[in-house]
Amino acid sequence: MKEFKFIDLFAGIGGTRLAFEKQGAVCVFSSEIDRFAQETYRENFNETPHGDITLTSAEEVPDHDCLVAGFPCQPFSLAGVSKNKSLGNSHGFEHATQGTLFFEILRILREKQPQAFLLENVKNLKGHDKGNTFKIIVDSLIDLGYRVHHQVIDAVSMVPQHRERIYIVGFLDHAIDFQFPVFPITHDRPYRLRNDILEQEPDPKYTISTKLWDYLQSYAAKHRAKGNGFGYGLVDPNNPSVITRTLSSRYHKDGSEILIETGGETPRRLTPKECSRLMGFPDSFVIPVSDTQAYRQFGNSVVVPIVEQIAAEIIKALISRK
Repeated sequence: MKEFKFIDLFAGIGGTRLAFEKQGAVCVFSSEIDRFAQETYRENFNETPHGDITLTSAEEVPDHDCLVAGFPCQPFSLAGVSKNKSLGNSHGFEHATQGTLFFEILRILREKQPQAFLLENVKNLKGHDKGNTFKIIVDSLIDLGYRVHHQVIDAVSMVPQHRERIYIVGFLDHAIDFQFPVFPITHDRPYRLRNDILEQEPDPKYTISTKLWDYLQSYAAKHRAKGNGFGYGLVDPNNPSVITRTLSSRYHKDGSEILIETGGETPRRLTPKECSRLMGFPDSFVIPVSDTQAYRQFGNSVVVPIVEQIAAEIIKALISRK
């Protein structure tokens, strides 16, 4: 089998790279603009990603079999597409995405023509701007000649975290029979919060203050009185089937979405190492940045075991056509 090559765009700290490398793939190019994420990436992969992708020419990107990217969601102009199409402009979707970071993905796909791609984003991408954003994304990819598949997957089957993300896969070869892996939601997941995620003796600094705990409780009570669902997420680590809320990039602010009962007066937030485990990263993964940056990085990352299984199906599908 020939070497399977991929590029890692909007790479973050490299969760997608870890997943593809576990399937034997080789990363030949990476790009990430955030300097703190670059630091974490460099510590774990011994290379610094290229910076601003908008300043990177297609010629600088090596040939590859698969483009992978977790791109930021930005609004596009559906009206702009219609106008350009009506004027006979065959690149209407390109015009609609100019000025967005998704356009950079299209630019590289068009120039390099990899056999496949994998894109990841938040579940709400499908409904963003009343569905217009997602329509332009899919139509733009089809316009480049790709057969597109997409599915919303909840990571809860692999890790004890409710985390829904949309995955978009495409192939130039329309005859490829691709199926997303099945992720059954059962209580028999491979990771448990107490045994596999939580540290046995976390630093006391992660226990929240009485003042913050009082505020979070009063805030939740106020919204409950109004019939709203806002509030903290408190989990009992002794419950073997417990599932946390979604870890977000704002976790560094107060940790309210995932608080761990301690048996004391106040709960605690997760440690960065626990966040890493909750996202399916191995314990060997190095966290060289501050807690604040680590929380942001893991909150923005992918759940590695989910992407690993999708990567396996992409590689298998491409190999079957060779």
